[in-house]
Amino acid sequence: MQRLDPRQCTVLVIDVQERLASAMPAHQMSELVRATTVLVEAAHLLGARLLVTEQYPAGLGHTVAPIADRLKLAGASAPVEKTSFSACDDEQFQRAWNAASSRAAIVVGMEAHVCVYQTVRELCARGVEVHVPLDGVASRRDDHRAVGLDLCRASGAIVTSMETVVFDWLARATSPAFKQLSKLIR
Repeated sequence: MQRLDPRQCTVLVIDVQERLASAMPAHQMSELVRATTVLVEAAHLLGARLLVTEQYPAGLGHTVAPIADRLKLAGASAPVEKTSFSACDDEQFQRAWNAASSRAAIVVGMEAHVCVYQTVRELCARGVEVHVPLDGVASRRDDHRAVGLDLCRASGAIVTSMETVVFDWLARATSPAFKQLSKLIR
């Protein structure tokens, strides 16, 4: 396994939408929002790309405000709207992924056992190095979240944490972004 170079990574935010969020356990949503906003800020500061999906936004709403606001500040493109569970089955996503030409994906979102897992499985099958921060995914039930993480791992993904990714990107405490990001992580 190689050190994660943010310039070779895409942070993929999958379906963190209003109506889905209201069905998630509060503790999972709190962790997911925190992990995702820190990863988006770190990506912005360190040069990783950002890619966002929304599953049927007409029915499920748009990306939750704290994450949407951070994505806007980071200059992320508009979310890819999809109806397939695996983002990889969507043509618009495929074009956006190919344009990013990343070696690795940092995948966060929901639900862990459906859209996250199916996207992770496909990315791994295509030879992408996939990292799934356990604090960045949610499902309506804790056991479904655990199954989703297990399935991601079985597909070849590395289950990690937001802090592990950020500090791997930083590499050292003397990095100019270290102080700014360490304040967000505390």
